[in-house]
Amino acid sequence: MPYLLLSSPLQGFTDSIFRNAQQKFFGGIDTYYAPYIRYNRKMIIKGSYQRDLNPEANTNITVIPQVMTADADEFIYTIKYIQSLGYSELNWNLGCPYPMVTNSGMGSGLICNTQKIDHILHRAHNETNVTISMKMRLGYETSSEILDAFPILEKYPLKNIAIHARLGKQLYKGGVDLEAFQKCIDVAKHTLYYNGDITSVSGFNKMREQFPSIEHFMIGRGLIADPFLASMIKAGRTEYPADRWEIFREFHDTLYEQYDAILSGPTPIKMKMLGFWEFFAQSTHNPQKAYKAIKKAGNPYKYKQAVANILAAQKKL
Repeated sequence: MPYLLLSSPLQGFTDSIFRNAQQKFFGGIDTYYAPYIRYNRKMIIKGSYQRDLNPEANTNITVIPQVMTADADEFIYTIKYIQSLGYSELNWNLGCPYPMVTNSGMGSGLICNTQKIDHILHRAHNETNVTISMKMRLGYETSSEILDAFPILEKYPLKNIAIHARLGKQLYKGGVDLEAFQKCIDVAKHTLYYNGDITSVSGFNKMREQFPSIEHFMIGRGLIADPFLASMIKAGRTEYPADRWEIFREFHDTLYEQYDAILSGPTPIKMKMLGFWEFFAQSTHNPQKAYKAIKKAGNPYKYKQAVANILAAQKKL
Protein backbone atom coordinates (compact mmCIF):
# COMPACT_ATOMS: atom_id res chain seq x y z
CA MET A 1 0.00 0.00 0.00
CA PRO A 2 1.42 3.44 -0.92
CA TYR A 3 2.04 5.95 1.83
CA LEU A 4 2.82 9.64 2.25
CA LEU A 5 5.26 11.27 4.66
CA LEU A 6 4.33 14.55 6.29
CA SER A 7 6.42 17.00 8.26
CA SER A 8 4.78 17.65 11.61
CA PRO A 9 5.00 21.29 12.70
CA LEU A 10 7.32 22.27 15.55
CA GLN A 11 7.12 25.85 16.71
CA GLY A 12 10.46 27.62 16.32
CA PHE A 13 11.91 24.96 14.01
CA THR A 14 9.90 23.94 10.94
CA ASP A 15 9.44 27.36 9.39
CA SER A 16 9.89 28.17 5.70
CA ILE A 17 13.68 28.38 6.01
CA PHE A 18 13.90 24.87 7.46
CA ARG A 19 11.24 23.46 5.13
CA ASN A 20 12.92 24.68 1.98
CA ALA A 21 16.38 23.61 3.10
CA GLN A 22 15.14 20.15 4.11
CA GLN A 23 13.45 19.73 0.73
CA LYS A 24 16.50 21.00 -1.20
CA PHE A 25 19.15 18.85 0.45
CA PHE A 26 17.20 15.74 1.51
CA GLY A 27 13.59 15.59 0.29
CA GLY A 28 11.26 12.70 1.07
CA ILE A 29 8.48 14.83 2.57
CA ASP A 30 5.23 15.06 0.62
CA THR A 31 3.55 17.80 2.68
CA TYR A 32 4.84 20.25 5.27
CA TYR A 33 2.57 21.58 8.04
CA ALA A 34 3.49 25.13 9.04
CA PRO A 35 3.83 25.96 12.75
CA TYR A 36 0.61 27.29 14.21
CA ILE A 37 -0.75 30.81 14.06
CA ARG A 38 -1.66 31.99 17.55
CA TYR A 39 -3.23 35.25 18.63
CA ASN A 40 -2.37 37.42 21.59
CA ARG A 41 -5.70 39.05 22.49
CA LYS A 42 -5.86 40.99 19.23
CA MET A 43 -6.72 39.45 15.88
CA ILE A 44 -3.51 40.50 14.19
CA ILE A 45 -1.37 38.15 12.09
CA LYS A 46 2.18 38.64 13.34
CA GLY A 47 4.89 39.46 10.81
CA SER A 48 6.67 36.17 11.48
CA TYR A 49 3.53 34.23 10.53
CA GLN A 50 3.08 36.35 7.41
CA ARG A 51 6.67 35.68 6.30
CA ASP A 52 6.34 31.97 7.01
CA LEU A 53 3.16 31.54 4.96
CA ASN A 54 4.13 33.90 2.14
CA PRO A 55 3.53 31.82 -1.01
CA GLU A 56 6.72 33.21 -2.52
CA ALA A 57 8.66 31.61 0.34
CA ASN A 58 7.05 28.22 -0.26
CA THR A 59 7.08 27.85 -4.04
CA ASN A 60 8.64 24.38 -4.33
CA ILE A 61 6.86 22.65 -1.46
CA THR A 62 3.32 21.80 -0.40
CA VAL A 63 2.42 23.63 2.81
CA ILE A 64 -0.67 23.50 5.02
CA PRO A 65 -1.18 26.36 7.50
CA GLN A 66 -2.16 25.59 11.08
CA VAL A 67 -3.97 27.55 13.79
CA MET A 68 -4.15 27.11 17.54
CA THR A 69 -7.18 28.72 19.09
CA ALA A 70 -10.26 28.04 21.18
CA ASP A 71 -12.16 31.00 19.73
CA ALA A 72 -14.49 30.74 16.75
CA ASP A 73 -13.92 34.33 15.62
CA GLU A 74 -10.15 33.77 15.56
CA PHE A 75 -10.69 30.56 13.62
CA ILE A 76 -12.83 32.30 10.99
CA TYR A 77 -10.37 35.21 10.78
CA THR A 78 -7.51 32.79 10.17
CA ILE A 79 -9.45 31.00 7.46
CA LYS A 80 -10.05 34.24 5.60
CA TYR A 81 -6.38 35.18 5.94
CA ILE A 82 -4.96 31.92 4.62
CA GLN A 83 -7.51 31.89 1.79
CA SER A 84 -6.35 35.37 0.79
CA LEU A 85 -2.89 33.83 0.29
CA GLY A 86 -4.26 31.04 -1.87
CA TYR A 87 -4.37 28.22 0.71
CA SER A 88 -7.44 25.97 0.71
CA GLU A 89 -6.85 23.93 3.88
CA LEU A 90 -6.43 24.89 7.52
CA ASN A 91 -5.18 22.46 10.15
CA TRP A 92 -6.47 22.93 13.71
CA ASN A 93 -3.97 22.22 16.47
CA LEU A 94 -5.53 20.24 19.32
CA GLY A 95 -2.24 18.58 20.08
CA CYS A 96 0.13 21.08 21.69
CA PRO A 97 0.98 19.69 25.15
CA TYR A 98 2.69 22.63 26.84
CA PRO A 99 1.05 23.92 30.06
CA MET A 100 1.09 27.58 28.96
CA VAL A 101 -1.18 26.48 26.11
CA THR A 102 -3.28 23.77 27.74
CA ASN A 103 -3.96 25.88 30.85
CA SER A 104 -5.61 28.37 28.50
CA GLY A 105 -7.91 25.66 27.16
CA MET A 106 -6.11 25.31 23.84
CA GLY A 107 -4.07 22.60 22.17
CA SER A 108 -4.53 19.20 23.81
CA GLY A 109 -6.27 21.00 26.68
CA LEU A 110 -9.26 21.56 24.37
CA ILE A 111 -9.89 17.92 23.41
CA CYS A 112 -12.14 17.34 26.43
CA ASN A 113 -14.29 20.38 25.60
CA THR A 114 -16.43 18.81 22.91
CA GLN A 115 -19.05 21.56 23.11
CA LYS A 116 -16.52 24.22 22.15
CA ILE A 117 -15.03 22.01 19.41
CA ASP A 118 -18.53 21.54 18.01
CA HIS A 119 -19.26 25.27 18.11
CA ILE A 120 -16.07 26.24 16.28
CA LEU A 121 -16.40 23.55 13.61
CA HIS A 122 -20.07 24.39 13.11
CA ARG A 123 -19.29 28.04 12.45
CA ALA A 124 -16.30 27.27 10.25
CA HIS A 125 -18.26 24.89 8.04
CA ASN A 126 -21.29 27.14 7.84
CA GLU A 127 -19.47 30.42 7.27
CA THR A 128 -16.56 29.36 5.04
CA ASN A 129 -15.68 26.83 2.35
CA VAL A 130 -12.20 25.94 3.62
CA THR A 131 -11.05 22.34 4.04
CA ILE A 132 -10.35 21.60 7.71
CA SER A 133 -8.06 18.94 9.12
CA MET A 134 -7.12 18.17 12.73
CA LYS A 135 -3.88 17.57 14.62
CA MET A 136 -4.60 15.97 18.01
CA ARG A 137 -3.21 14.08 20.95
CA LEU A 138 -5.09 11.11 22.42
CA GLY A 139 -6.30 13.49 25.09
CA TYR A 140 -4.74 15.54 27.86
CA GLU A 141 -5.44 13.38 30.92
CA THR A 142 -6.73 10.13 29.40
CA SER A 143 -6.97 8.52 25.97
CA SER A 144 -10.75 8.29 26.34
CA GLU A 145 -10.95 12.02 25.58
CA ILE A 146 -10.35 11.59 21.85
CA LEU A 147 -12.85 8.72 21.72
CA ASP A 148 -15.44 11.02 23.30
CA ALA A 149 -14.61 13.70 20.73
CA PHE A 150 -15.04 11.45 17.69
CA PRO A 151 -18.87 11.60 17.61
CA ILE A 152 -18.66 15.41 17.43
CA LEU A 153 -15.94 15.35 14.77
CA GLU A 154 -17.98 12.90 12.70
CA LYS A 155 -20.62 15.60 12.18
CA TYR A 156 -18.20 17.44 9.88
CA PRO A 157 -16.42 16.62 6.60
CA LEU A 158 -12.92 16.84 8.01
CA LYS A 159 -10.13 15.92 5.61
CA ASN A 160 -8.28 13.92 8.23
CA ILE A 161 -7.34 13.62 11.89
CA ALA A 162 -3.61 13.33 12.60
CA ILE A 163 -3.02 11.76 16.00
CA HIS A 164 0.15 12.02 18.06
CA ALA A 165 -0.16 8.85 20.11
CA ARG A 166 0.61 10.42 23.47
CA LEU A 167 -1.34 12.28 26.12
CA GLY A 168 -0.85 15.99 26.49
CA LYS A 169 0.31 15.63 30.10
CA GLN A 170 3.18 13.43 28.91
CA LEU A 171 4.65 16.28 26.86
CA TYR A 172 7.23 14.23 24.93
CA LYS A 173 8.09 11.89 27.79
CA GLY A 174 7.37 8.20 27.97
CA GLY A 175 6.41 6.03 25.03
CA VAL A 176 3.63 6.34 22.50
CA ASP A 177 0.42 4.44 23.26
CA LEU A 178 -0.06 2.25 20.22
CA GLU A 179 -2.90 0.31 21.82
CA ALA A 180 -4.87 3.53 22.28
CA PHE A 181 -4.11 4.53 18.68
CA GLN A 182 -5.47 1.18 17.49
CA LYS A 183 -8.69 1.90 19.40
CA CYS A 184 -8.93 5.14 17.42
CA ILE A 185 -8.56 3.21 14.17
CA ASP A 186 -11.27 0.80 15.26
CA VAL A 187 -13.91 3.48 15.83
CA ALA A 188 -12.96 6.56 13.79
CA LYS A 189 -14.87 7.29 10.59
CA HIS A 190 -12.43 9.90 9.34
CA THR A 191 -9.08 9.21 7.71
CA LEU A 192 -6.42 8.97 10.42
CA TYR A 193 -2.75 9.93 10.17
CA TYR A 194 -0.15 8.52 12.57
CA ASN A 195 2.34 10.74 14.43
CA GLY A 196 4.81 9.94 17.19
CA ASP A 197 8.38 8.64 17.63
CA ILE A 198 9.23 7.88 14.01
CA THR A 199 12.99 8.24 14.32
CA SER A 200 14.42 5.48 12.14
CA VAL A 201 13.72 3.50 8.98
CA SER A 202 13.26 0.30 10.98
CA GLY A 203 10.93 2.05 13.41
CA PHE A 204 8.84 3.35 10.52
CA ASN A 205 8.64 -0.10 8.96
CA LYS A 206 7.35 -1.53 12.24
CA MET A 207 4.64 1.16 12.36
CA ARG A 208 3.56 0.32 8.83
CA GLU A 209 3.36 -3.36 9.71
CA GLN A 210 1.39 -2.68 12.88
CA PHE A 211 -1.04 -0.26 11.24
CA PRO A 212 -1.50 -1.47 7.64
CA SER A 213 -4.59 0.70 7.10
CA ILE A 214 -2.67 3.94 7.78
CA GLU A 215 -1.40 5.65 4.63
CA HIS A 216 -0.09 8.93 6.11
CA PHE A 217 2.72 9.22 8.64
CA MET A 218 3.89 12.46 10.27
CA ILE A 219 7.49 12.94 11.33
CA GLY A 220 8.30 15.72 13.79
CA ARG A 221 11.36 15.75 16.01
CA GLY A 222 12.86 12.80 14.14
CA LEU A 223 13.13 14.86 10.94
CA ILE A 224 15.06 17.62 12.71
CA ALA A 225 17.37 15.18 14.46
CA ASP A 226 18.00 13.37 11.17
CA PRO A 227 16.93 15.33 8.08
CA PHE A 228 17.92 12.32 5.92
CA LEU A 229 15.19 10.22 7.55
CA ALA A 230 12.28 10.81 5.16
CA SER A 231 14.32 10.24 2.01
CA MET A 232 15.84 7.06 3.47
CA ILE A 233 12.38 5.75 4.37
CA LYS A 234 11.20 6.44 0.83
CA ALA A 235 14.27 4.73 -0.65
CA GLY A 236 13.97 1.79 1.73
CA ARG A 237 17.58 2.03 2.78
CA THR A 238 19.31 2.22 6.14
CA GLU A 239 22.77 3.23 4.91
CA TYR A 240 23.61 6.91 4.67
CA PRO A 241 25.27 8.33 1.55
CA ALA A 242 29.07 8.43 1.58
CA ASP A 243 29.00 12.23 1.66
CA ARG A 244 26.50 12.36 4.52
CA TRP A 245 28.31 14.97 6.57
CA GLU A 246 29.16 17.16 3.56
CA ILE A 247 25.46 17.30 2.70
CA PHE A 248 24.58 18.02 6.30
CA ARG A 249 27.19 20.80 6.39
CA GLU A 250 25.63 22.49 3.35
CA PHE A 251 22.19 22.16 4.94
CA HIS A 252 23.44 23.54 8.26
CA ASP A 253 25.23 26.46 6.61
CA THR A 254 22.10 27.34 4.64
CA LEU A 255 20.07 27.46 7.85
CA TYR A 256 22.73 29.51 9.62
CA GLU A 257 23.10 32.06 6.83
CA GLN A 258 19.39 32.56 6.32
CA TYR A 259 18.55 32.85 10.01
CA ASP A 260 21.52 35.14 10.59
CA ALA A 261 20.17 37.44 7.87
CA ILE A 262 16.87 37.97 9.70
CA LEU A 263 18.02 37.86 13.33
CA SER A 264 19.72 40.78 15.05
CA GLY A 265 23.17 40.21 16.50
CA PRO A 266 25.19 37.17 17.62
CA THR A 267 23.02 36.13 20.57
CA PRO A 268 19.76 35.43 18.68
CA ILE A 269 21.49 33.33 16.00
CA LYS A 270 23.43 31.47 18.68
CA MET A 271 20.23 30.61 20.56
CA LYS A 272 18.46 29.67 17.33
CA MET A 273 21.15 27.22 16.30
CA LEU A 274 21.56 25.92 19.84
CA GLY A 275 17.91 24.88 19.67
CA PHE A 276 18.56 22.99 16.46
CA TRP A 277 21.63 21.32 17.93
CA GLU A 278 19.50 19.80 20.69
CA PHE A 279 18.21 17.67 17.82
CA PHE A 280 21.21 17.58 15.45
CA ALA A 281 23.46 16.29 18.21
CA GLN A 282 21.30 13.17 18.52
CA SER A 283 22.65 11.95 15.17
CA THR A 284 26.29 12.24 16.28
CA HIS A 285 28.22 9.44 17.97
CA ASN A 286 28.45 11.46 21.20
CA PRO A 287 25.35 13.67 21.49
CA GLN A 288 26.17 15.10 24.90
CA LYS A 289 29.69 16.10 23.86
CA ALA A 290 28.50 17.64 20.60
CA TYR A 291 25.77 19.70 22.26
CA LYS A 292 28.13 20.82 25.03
CA ALA A 293 30.65 22.05 22.44
CA ILE A 294 27.98 24.09 20.66
CA LYS A 295 26.64 25.50 23.92
CA LYS A 296 30.13 26.50 25.03
CA ALA A 297 30.89 28.44 21.81
CA GLY A 298 30.72 32.08 22.84
CA ASN A 299 30.77 33.87 19.49
CA PRO A 300 30.10 33.16 15.79
CA TYR A 301 33.73 32.24 15.07
CA LYS A 302 33.87 29.74 17.93
CA TYR A 303 30.47 28.37 16.96
CA LYS A 304 31.57 27.69 13.39
CA GLN A 305 34.77 26.10 14.67
CA ALA A 306 32.79 23.86 17.02
CA VAL A 307 30.57 22.75 14.13
CA ALA A 308 33.62 22.04 11.97
CA ASN A 309 35.20 19.97 14.74
CA ILE A 310 32.01 17.95 15.30
CA LEU A 311 31.62 17.16 11.61
CA ALA A 312 35.31 16.34 11.20
CA ALA A 313 35.01 13.84 14.06
CA GLN A 314 31.95 12.26 12.45
CA LYS A 315 33.73 11.84 9.11
CA LYS A 316 36.50 9.86 10.78
CA LEU A 317 34.11 7.21 12.04
